[in-house]
Amino acid sequence: MTRKLPFDQKTIKEIITAYPTPFHLYDEKGIKSAARELIDAFSWNQGFKEYFAVKATPTPKIIHSLAEEGCGTDCSSLAELVLSERIGIIGENIMFSSNDTPFEEFQKAKNLGGIINLDDIKHIDYIDKHIGLPELVCFRYNPGPLRQGNAIIGHPEEAKYGFTREQLLDGYARLKNQGIKRFGLHTMVASNELDVNFFVETATMLFELAVEIYVKLDIKLEFVNMGGGIGIPYLPDQKAVDIQRLSKLIQQKYDTYIRKNSLHPLKIFFECGRMITGPHGYLISTVLHIKETYKTYVGLDACMANLMRPALYGAYHHITILGKEMEPPVKVVDVTGSLCENNDKFAIDRNLPEIEPGDIVVIHDAGAHGYAMGFNYNGKLRSAELMLKTDHSIELIRRAETISDYFSTMIF
Repeated sequence: MTRKLPFDQKTIKEIITAYPTPFHLYDEKGIKSAARELIDAFSWNQGFKEYFAVKATPTPKIIHSLAEEGCGTDCSSLAELVLSERIGIIGENIMFSSNDTPFEEFQKAKNLGGIINLDDIKHIDYIDKHIGLPELVCFRYNPGPLRQGNAIIGHPEEAKYGFTREQLLDGYARLKNQGIKRFGLHTMVASNELDVNFFVETATMLFELAVEIYVKLDIKLEFVNMGGGIGIPYLPDQKAVDIQRLSKLIQQKYDTYIRKNSLHPLKIFFECGRMITGPHGYLISTVLHIKETYKTYVGLDACMANLMRPALYGAYHHITILGKEMEPPVKVVDVTGSLCENNDKFAIDRNLPEIEPGDIVVIHDAGAHGYAMGFNYNGKLRSAELMLKTDHSIELIRRAETISDYFSTMIF
């Protein structure tokens, strides 16, 4: 099976002369198009916004490129807040959703004017005591057994996140009595989900809650945040989520619940990461060794420190051998890295063309939760990140770590 690439072997060989493998390469055109597709699909909703999940790809040039398309940032830590600030994303272009949060991080989010999404009803008193209540408050809802999470998220009642339904109603009532006038509602019950109906059911749940909050508390929510979780087709037989169909189905539910109950306009937010950058990032690596023992091992100069999803989740990532795209798969191999861990494998029993040392390997769908989950185990250094710009030029957007970087925090 072949998959289309936004670059060819000649381009990669030219890049390698300046930036040795391994490195992550992102297609700016693809990333911007994915954001634009989502935003355009929901243009019927007044105030719709995509808050890019910084944790997926915390790289300034990528986030800035998305800001040009109108995206905000979904942050969950001090570093992510500072990253947004340094790019120029402030105010309600920031959604701050965190848990077990120190007051300094709440303070930073408030100072930046971001939307603070509380994870625990006890945080109402906590932030009131330490930083004072913000003008706009959002609560994260955990539906518990009332709503099944998807296969990756699991049962919501076993998750550490969010308010119960009773806590939600109590929290809104308390804040209303304390003079707060602006409110939002958030949930996150899916990860890497490809079933459109799952998100339609989530929207229905939030719209029903918006009606209940209005009827019981006379509070009109300003927005509902659907969270992220829209998946990408990692596996060859999977299909991408039809964003246009998703939007149409959610619009029907919006009309049924929100317009019918005089709650229009209600803003809809998403905080997608994977679907925006995931398919448009690639880990580029070079084959170092071919080992023949009980199996055939293709050893790369990359390892799970560069992309840990296969080792952590058993995740499938498609692999292309540049220059051999049209050659038939003739050998079953394991594609491995060099860590002293036996699960340091990008593919197990994968049928690939004949491979030789020096071949350039492209690991697909590495644009989200790839570089971001990197680490320094075994003293491995984080690799560079490069951008294939819309004008087809190549830009270094994060340099590779050096051995001096690795030792810089150590005290001898």
